[in-house]
Amino acid sequence: MKLCIVATLYQSAPYIAEFHARATVVAQQLAGDDYQIVLVNDGSPDDSLDVAIKLTDNDTHVVIVDLSRNFGHHKAMMTGLDHARGERVFLIDVDLEEQPEWLLDFSQQMARECCDVVYGVQERRKGNWFERWSGQWFYTLLKMLTGFPLPQNVVTARLMTRRYVEALLRHREREVFMAGLWHITGFAQTGKKVQKQSSSETTYTLRRKLSLLVNSVTSFSNAPLISIFYIGLVISFFSTVYIAYLVLQRLLWAAPLGGWTSVMASIWLLGGMIISFIGVVGIYLAKIFSEAKQRPYTIVRHVYGRNQD
Repeated sequence: MKLCIVATLYQSAPYIAEFHARATVVAQQLAGDDYQIVLVNDGSPDDSLDVAIKLTDNDTHVVIVDLSRNFGHHKAMMTGLDHARGERVFLIDVDLEEQPEWLLDFSQQMARECCDVVYGVQERRKGNWFERWSGQWFYTLLKMLTGFPLPQNVVTARLMTRRYVEALLRHREREVFMAGLWHITGFAQTGKKVQKQSSSETTYTLRRKLSLLVNSVTSFSNAPLISIFYIGLVISFFSTVYIAYLVLQRLLWAAPLGGWTSVMASIWLLGGMIISFIGVVGIYLAKIFSEAKQRPYTIVRHVYGRNQD
């Protein structure tokens, strides 16, 4: 199969019909009749699944992968890629903020530069000032804490070769952070500037972005653990110096020791830091616990379509 288009569904019912029509036109231009459209229903609470299933009645190219519940956007994308069978795989969001027609430009750039991945990069991040500001700080903190030179303002849309997709699917961790996996998989990857539309409010609230940041940092970097060690060394050094000062003060000047305020402040400071450090260690232990159980990151309830394996 020449081409497979993969998208996930979550509260996507208003967009599915138009997405399917536009994606079909583009796929036929590039692959004739040799293409597939895989839609992954990530436990959507609306009627996205019913709308998508109706497409399979008239279009044999459509395959619907229905997950048993909501597992999250990134895990749903990995499941969709696992069901993709094309020599070229185009991953995209279904809400039409990313245009299916980008596939034509991505395909031309892939052929021209002989690369394995062409991904979209926003010229200017969409949304209000808070969405743009929080997105910028997310990538800044992620780069600072992990050392990964991840491109900023990337979108989901990307065209990938078969060998890259197979390499990407070899990552089997349960805590999935797609931007990190895209990066560490390697191969030749190039960006393509795009203009993302704004058709709805983002579902990535500040709380979800903070959660995603913590998950991504702890999944791809041991910097927080190492920083705990060095912070402990610094605190120990200054504490030793201060203790030596107090001893000399008692022996040489016999000055009375005072400063209950400073003592209590130090106790609260060190107590808070200790609790925070234990929390960081706990996050890593929780990830080890999750990975050790080897649970599947998604469970497929049913696959609809006439061309599924």
